[in-house]
Amino acid sequence: MTATLVTPSNLMVLHGVHWATYQALIHDLEAEPNKRLTYSQGTLEIMVPLPPHERYKSLMGRLVEVTTEETVTEIASLGSTTWSREDLQKGLEADECFYIQNEQAVRNKDVIDLTVDPPPDLAIEVDNTQSSLNRLEIYAAIEVPEVWRFDGKLMTIYRLIEGQYQPQEVSAALPLLKRADILQFLQKSQTMGETTWVREFRQWVRRQISAS
Repeated sequence: MTATLVTPSNLMVLHGVHWATYQALIHDLEAEPNKRLTYSQGTLEIMVPLPPHERYKSLMGRLVEVTTEETVTEIASLGSTTWSREDLQKGLEADECFYIQNEQAVRNKDVIDLTVDPPPDLAIEVDNTQSSLNRLEIYAAIEVPEVWRFDGKLMTIYRLIEGQYQPQEVSAALPLLKRADILQFLQKSQTMGETTWVREFRQWVRRQISAS
């Protein structure tokens, strides 16, 4: 096994890591939620998220929660669950993830097996630190239908179409939300308190529902 410390300093990459070692590290680091592991065919990336990353992933998660509350849509919020498949030799921890269309398929399940159960319908990625691994490629391999990606400036909605992610203007998981709307509220979050921001977004959602 070899290790590489890459820029920025909150990122480390290990090469020649066996699947069993990766799985053991997932278990060993459960008590340290500030570590994010990404694995692809022997390469393991360990990242320590910075405050902006944690702030934006929380805000984007709240956008989903408010929208589903106001539209009375059942969801299963699985946060930064680790998703992995040994047959693909790939795995990663989402920043946030949700079952929406397939919520009933995993309701009350303590163990989700991606070889038989559906993947989450929506994953959220905050990329203010450049990953050394292609996380979208891993999401595509485990067939997550939709990924929202925000890098601090640009917001992209990716939809999995014939095995490849294609940028979209409207969310398929939550059709009430457009890419431009999500970006607008993320930008607004920089100039107001979080409670006020959530209240304003909730009011906006209610107006969209009334107008539809």
